[in-house]
Amino acid sequence: MVTATLTEVAALLRPGITTLSIDKMAEQFIRDNGGVPSFKGYGPRNNAFPFSLCISVNDVVVHGFPSAYELKEGDIISVDCGVYMNGYHGDHAYTFAIGDVKPEYLKLMRVTKESLMMAVAEAHEGNRVGDISFTVENYCNKVHGYGVVRDLVGHGVGRQLHEDPQVPNFGRRGDGKRLKEGMVLAIEPMINLGTREVYTEEDGWTIKTADGKPSVHYEHTTAVGITKGEALSNFAPIEAAEKANPELNKGHLD
Repeated sequence: MVTATLTEVAALLRPGITTLSIDKMAEQFIRDNGGVPSFKGYGPRNNAFPFSLCISVNDVVVHGFPSAYELKEGDIISVDCGVYMNGYHGDHAYTFAIGDVKPEYLKLMRVTKESLMMAVAEAHEGNRVGDISFTVENYCNKVHGYGVVRDLVGHGVGRQLHEDPQVPNFGRRGDGKRLKEGMVLAIEPMINLGTREVYTEEDGWTIKTADGKPSVHYEHTTAVGITKGEALSNFAPIEAAEKANPELNKGHLD
């Protein structure tokens, strides 16, 4: 359902559409298919998250509020979706390029997505959380020089939206909890074009880059396997919808 929802989003995205209208469509789609938005109402009672999607545009790292903002040519937009269905949560995120996006933004998107797939492969029996963390940091920061966000982490996911263990995007091989077959993790690189430093806006949720440069976020719900991890969420339908939408990815991110 999280993949199906993001696939529906991919078909709708275009310059001029408001992020709030995307959120309303997604909530209706989720509920029509028997699911419940995991994010809506999540958090402390006095400041629960009020929307079904986290929609983060440009320098917003994660937890962006859908609003009357109209997407523009050149924006990049991360859409994070959680669904509760059949007793379990799924958690999935994808970053889209609206129209013709700067090449350096497209490269950041490509590298972040590649780091996620490399990290998923590390989620296997006998490895530790640090092996996942090291893989993301090494590829995104040591190889490509991007800022790897440290204030936010991935997590276990299952009957609860957020479960142990935490899964940072930085660390050392061999550190952290040992992985066992059948564990399920939300692995989610959050990678900045510039500094790794971030701050939280007054709403208590929206997290932005400290230098105002863009950030990219991809996420898979991942099962720990015997020899490699398995992404339970699926980018393929989203990528197909992305390619079919003429308003997306005019810069031809592979």
